[in-house]
Amino acid sequence: MQRIRLRYTKRGRLRFTSHRDFQRAFERALRRAEVPMAYSAGFTPHPKVSYANAAPTGTGSEAEYLEIALTEQRDPQKLRELLDESLPDGLDITDAVEARTSGLADRLTASVWELRLEGVAAEDAERAVAAFLAAGTVEVQRKTKNGMRTFDARAAVADLRAAPAPGDRPGQGPCAILRLVVRHVTPAVRPDDVLSGLRAVADLAPPVPAAVTRLAQGLFDEESGTVTDPLAPDREAVTAAPPKAAGLAAAPEPTGAGPA
Repeated sequence: MQRIRLRYTKRGRLRFTSHRDFQRAFERALRRAEVPMAYSAGFTPHPKVSYANAAPTGTGSEAEYLEIALTEQRDPQKLRELLDESLPDGLDITDAVEARTSGLADRLTASVWELRLEGVAAEDAERAVAAFLAAGTVEVQRKTKNGMRTFDARAAVADLRAAPAPGDRPGQGPCAILRLVVRHVTPAVRPDDVLSGLRAVADLAPPVPAAVTRLAQGLFDEESGTVTDPLAPDREAVTAAPPKAAGLAAAPEPTGAGPA
């Protein structure tokens, strides 16, 4: 059995697809691409696909990950191309690597998010960010299946910065960009929770819903404050692995003299 790890995106209008919608689209793509999938046992076998920490519905993402199990060996890059062609535009397979290490989910400990706040001046966003970071705790509420839950949105935030939108962007009026690095904790702190916290500490309320995109996801490096590529250990393992034998070993040189 071969395991392949894939990185994929949710762009444009397809950010509104739910995780279940993506699962259905991906399984159809597996059939179209004729991928030799391994299946689970039991009365209702299903393809062995492991999804890791999917982004919430309504948010875009450049860094979603999953792993598939195959019954035959395939070249990861050719497989990536076939699957990418079989998915709709916006759900794009951008990277593929053979799994040579364990614990992909354990390496997804933080995310980098971009929040686009239309109608908010950069100066107002900077003041709100400063108030949020200065607070010891920022309690917010979120409705769950068990009712309203109150939790601290500040503790999970490793970094939060504000900047003006690029000058060549389409549209008129002010626009602020927030860059957010948030650790994956329990309960999960989402970008909309941080926006609720900014409203609570600084009365920052964008006139339109924020456009949210996950830019990266991986292991959080406490020393540098960056989020590393979770597929890098697999690439390094592939590079370090000895090449497979191309055929039989060469015959030893004869020790005696040949015929005259």
